[in-house]
Amino acid sequence: MKAGILSVQFNPILGDKQANLEKVEEIIHQHSDNNLDLIVLPEFFSTGICDKEFINSPEDETGGEVIAKLKETAKRYNTNIAAGTVIELVDGKRYNTCFVINRQGEIAGKYRKKHLYNFAGGNEDKYLTPGNETFVADLDFAKVGISVCFDIKFPMLYRDLIKKGAEIIVSPSAWSTLSAFSEKSKDDFVKTWQGMNMCRAAETLTYFVTANLVGMAENNVLSIGNSMICDPVGAVVAGCDTYESGVYAEVDLSIVRDFKRLYPVAEME
Repeated sequence: MKAGILSVQFNPILGDKQANLEKVEEIIHQHSDNNLDLIVLPEFFSTGICDKEFINSPEDETGGEVIAKLKETAKRYNTNIAAGTVIELVDGKRYNTCFVINRQGEIAGKYRKKHLYNFAGGNEDKYLTPGNETFVADLDFAKVGISVCFDIKFPMLYRDLIKKGAEIIVSPSAWSTLSAFSEKSKDDFVKTWQGMNMCRAAETLTYFVTANLVGMAENNVLSIGNSMICDPVGAVVAGCDTYESGVYAEVDLSIVRDFKRLYPVAEME
């Protein structure tokens, strides 16, 4: 079974949700002649990496205006959307949440990021509460496991996802470094990111999809782009560098299903 996947990479305007939603729509429209079964957006896509927005402009437990807009987008393009992340405020707690929307414009579920980034200038735990559950969306074409950015450092989360049947795993991300670092350090950072993408795909025997931010944010934070789609043996089937783009690939889910029969790693301890 073939499925079309689009990963959206761009540099959001800090705090301008409307402009950022328009950019998402623009990139999707550029690929609308393709078969679109799943669209993946980056972490913090509607606000950028912006502490002020995280504090002052969260969405409610329905995803607010941002998710409402993407519900219409899902219906218009007849696609499923892993809607990056928005800051969700529930009972006085803020979560970094990925909503999954189906083709009918309905919320198929959501995942709250478990592993917050609190290192080398990161301060997610200052504003956010970690989630405590993994989530696999049972969509009309595949079972899609959800992770977010720094989760990629924690392989046991991905093991939980394949135990729940994930055939595709996505990772909306804002994978970033500091612009003041040397060019060699930045290059090494990109290579590490690429290696983790390939490793997560190969160890889970799934298609692994990242949608990353690109460009400068607050406090000299530089998002590195390099969004990609990796196949179940860890090969990069589509990717891009550090420019705004959609990354598209048509993937063959029968490969994942054959591998699950041949190599039942999810059942092994």
